[in-house]
Amino acid sequence: MDYKVKDMKLAKEGKMQLEWAEQQMGALLEVRKRFEKEKPFKGQRVGMALHVTKETAILVRTLVAGGAEVAITGCNPLSTQDDVAAALAEEGVRVYAKKGETNEEYYDYLNRVADFKPTATIDDGLDLVSLIHKERPELIKDIKVGTEETTTGVIRLRAMAKDGALKYPVIAVNDNKTKHLFDNYYGTGQSTLDGILRATNILFAGKIVCVVGYGSCGKGVAIRSQGFGSSVIVVEVDPVRALQATMDGFRVMPIDEALPLADVFITVTGNKHAISGNSFAKMKDGAILANSGHFDVEIDVKSLEEQSKSKRRIRWQLDEYTLKSGKKVFLCAEGRLVNLGAAEGHPSTVMSLSFCGQALALEYGIKNDLDARLHTLPASIDDDIARLQLTAMGVKIGSLTAEQEKYLNTWEEGT
Repeated sequence: MDYKVKDMKLAKEGKMQLEWAEQQMGALLEVRKRFEKEKPFKGQRVGMALHVTKETAILVRTLVAGGAEVAITGCNPLSTQDDVAAALAEEGVRVYAKKGETNEEYYDYLNRVADFKPTATIDDGLDLVSLIHKERPELIKDIKVGTEETTTGVIRLRAMAKDGALKYPVIAVNDNKTKHLFDNYYGTGQSTLDGILRATNILFAGKIVCVVGYGSCGKGVAIRSQGFGSSVIVVEVDPVRALQATMDGFRVMPIDEALPLADVFITVTGNKHAISGNSFAKMKDGAILANSGHFDVEIDVKSLEEQSKSKRRIRWQLDEYTLKSGKKVFLCAEGRLVNLGAAEGHPSTVMSLSFCGQALALEYGIKNDLDARLHTLPASIDDDIARLQLTAMGVKIGSLTAEQEKYLNTWEEGT
């Protein structure tokens, strides 16, 4: 057995976590039932770089049921659930992941997945795809398809495609409606506040929360913060999204105007230095900083370190920085994904939707001869995922009559 995990003694606890997750992931279990019969991945080696959580483990089980061999590593040094990693290793999966990896371990584990010589990849943030293209290009000829989970990864993929650097087809699962309208909005909204609460145990009611970025994730974070009784400020550079935030009832302003006002800052931009080095001195004494973007670049932590005269770990996943002025700011989860660094990530139900998308995207890519570019799934697959989830929730919907179908597909009938 080939694996690198923190402690195999945690496997029993991990199995119970997987059991709990499966009870809430009925849509994905239906996909697994079909895969068990059809074996669409027979002969395929799937290399994965995803958050190694209980939900991801159910995706791994689904791919294995479909005939795949799997090797998996984490896509963030703080996001692995060690009991889950141990449980997967016990099931014979090649898993290389532990919470709190060093930078060297992180890339060693990515290379171990590459050593597996995958014929398909599943990525979250694009580090595996990037590694293969930059350092292991000899693997590309055997890779049939890749899939990408998150907004940040899709942004990087578009940059690769623009530069002509993408050498095998990758499907942007994040572009599925059943992904970004649910995982990003409901999942990130809830799990981000969960992470901040576990790190700080603050009362959100009465606080001023500044949400930096108003994409699908930022929208979810803003409305959940408002629901907890916070006054919400939105910082956004996109005019359409800024207009949406304004009409959703939030105050919208540039970051410099928000800095002295907010008690809590949450970044969800997918971009670098959304809170830059010249921001910290302008914040309130006691301001709390959290990032829910994929990479730890949204808050300029290096500058915060340089501007501080002391730093201490005051609570689990909460660091106190004392600036040279004496002012204190508090950083959650080292500036990494707060919902996974300080909590458990998205709830299982919403990840069932996302991972139906991953499983079906992989099947689509294996069955079709796709060219080397960024792809999106057909809308019919998105609809199928939504139907699976509705069935899992016990929700019935109606259908169009023949007359209605005809009306929607003709242009002659008017007033």
